[in-house]
Amino acid sequence: MSDQVERDVMEFDVVIVGGGPAGLSAAIRLKQLAAEKDKEISVVVLEKGSEIGAHILSGAVIDPVGLDALIPDWREQGAPLTDAVSKDLFYYLGEAGEVRLPNFFMPPLMNNHGCYAGSLSNLTKWLGEQAEALGVEVYPGIAVADAIIGADGAVEGVITGDLGVARDGSPKDSYTPGMALMGKYTFFAEGARGSVTKQLIEKFGLDEDSGTQKFGIGLKELWEIPAEKHQPGLVQHTMGWPLDDKTGGGSFLYHFGDNLVSVGFVVHLDYANPYLSPFKEFQRAKTHPVIAKHLEGGKRIAYGARALTEGGWQAVPQLAFPGGALVGCAAGFMNVPRIKGSHNAMLSGMMAAETAFEAIEAGRARDTLLEYIQAFEASAMAKELKKVRNVKPLWSRFGTRLGVMLGGVDMWLNTILPFLGHTLKHKKPDYASLRPAAKSNPIDYPKPDNKLTFDILSSVFLSNTNHDEDEPVHLTLKDPNVPIEQNLPHYDEPAQRYCPANVYEVVEEGGSVRFQINAQNCVHCKTCDIKDPAQNITWVVPEGGDGPNYANM
Repeated sequence: MSDQVERDVMEFDVVIVGGGPAGLSAAIRLKQLAAEKDKEISVVVLEKGSEIGAHILSGAVIDPVGLDALIPDWREQGAPLTDAVSKDLFYYLGEAGEVRLPNFFMPPLMNNHGCYAGSLSNLTKWLGEQAEALGVEVYPGIAVADAIIGADGAVEGVITGDLGVARDGSPKDSYTPGMALMGKYTFFAEGARGSVTKQLIEKFGLDEDSGTQKFGIGLKELWEIPAEKHQPGLVQHTMGWPLDDKTGGGSFLYHFGDNLVSVGFVVHLDYANPYLSPFKEFQRAKTHPVIAKHLEGGKRIAYGARALTEGGWQAVPQLAFPGGALVGCAAGFMNVPRIKGSHNAMLSGMMAAETAFEAIEAGRARDTLLEYIQAFEASAMAKELKKVRNVKPLWSRFGTRLGVMLGGVDMWLNTILPFLGHTLKHKKPDYASLRPAAKSNPIDYPKPDNKLTFDILSSVFLSNTNHDEDEPVHLTLKDPNVPIEQNLPHYDEPAQRYCPANVYEVVEEGGSVRFQINAQNCVHCKTCDIKDPAQNITWVVPEGGDGPNYANM
């Protein structure tokens, strides 16, 4: 990396990019180890959200195995996770009805009892408090723009984004160059499709031996419902309608907290029809009686969207490289059939922390933490991901009805016979899955009723998203002509539908059309960076503190 700007420099033992469950778990574990051995270690966590938890979006039903390992007395310490799963429902939906799938058909790892329904955003805020109490330097509102690569090819640290830059790239009166934060090791915990992580995977060829990563988009609303309808700990999942059989995904609905219900929808981003709108499929799903009965009489109070990794075991890239490591969803540890990843994110952060601490104790710095790779491969989380490794490929190849059934059989076989080794590969990246518009059927979505279903802009308002309009657009086009000249005639420009925040529009003016980017609406979901069929859109960080500000999400 070449950088001629004079910057302030700060030195740490470990620099962590991302203040989510993975990054904070790594930071906490480093400080725990230092205290156990009466040593000093300097750790900094950089979070692009305005505060810790501001950009955290998950269902969430949380497996406490990560918390149990990191902070065994988390219950006594008052972690905001109190609603144990009390009822676990799973349905296959048709437009006119539903079939409940018996729990005893499910492989053991699909059982949600022992897990907790709650807000991952609130839990992350609590983890941030624990990290600060241990002496971790936690800096929210700091966006990391780039990695610093030394002359020997190792990651030496990161550069934070410049502040006070006008939309045209010129410095404002408030201009302040970003800082350089140097570390003996740098952990990247940016979540799914992290912007710097994406660059590092390419630079170091971290995915050369793994399959292509797969993604989904998760959309979520938070509702407040009448007390008499609230069932704390109730967990419900569905698949099927409104998606067709060839499109993967489904809904989730969790009761928790003070009369709160999390309701959401996941669409696998290898869908084929360019006319599909994940947001509108979500709105349509809520009208099914199985879901609607939980929400009627309630009030929607929050909305958000985020990409999630779905590639599983065979898509995990090389986790360590000179000077750095990938932790959490930056590497892709989500268990797709369980729709859970936060526990594995925390465990991976702890593993990286333990190997980095030992390396620093031994006087090492900026080498490759091969011990982290070895620890992962021997871990319980690796065994968990191996058991479900074929579910996503089977779903993608055979559709929901047959594919999920085959995936269930495969999970049972891998539970009973864990030595089975056959692993199906993912066939192609998600952006390559779209059919041409001429070979696809437009979808007629119903208009929102503003009681149960809503439009995108009123939803984005509830995400508390904010970007300064006089700053560079953080959604960059490699070629500004591609959307109108290539994507529009071939795919009817799918960005205007796959984006859950109305960022992209095709605008007609005076007999011509142009591509408009409403960057101020962006909820940082990263779907455009993943799904654009021309791979022409690159998501880069805006100023620190920008984006959504999720509460109880």
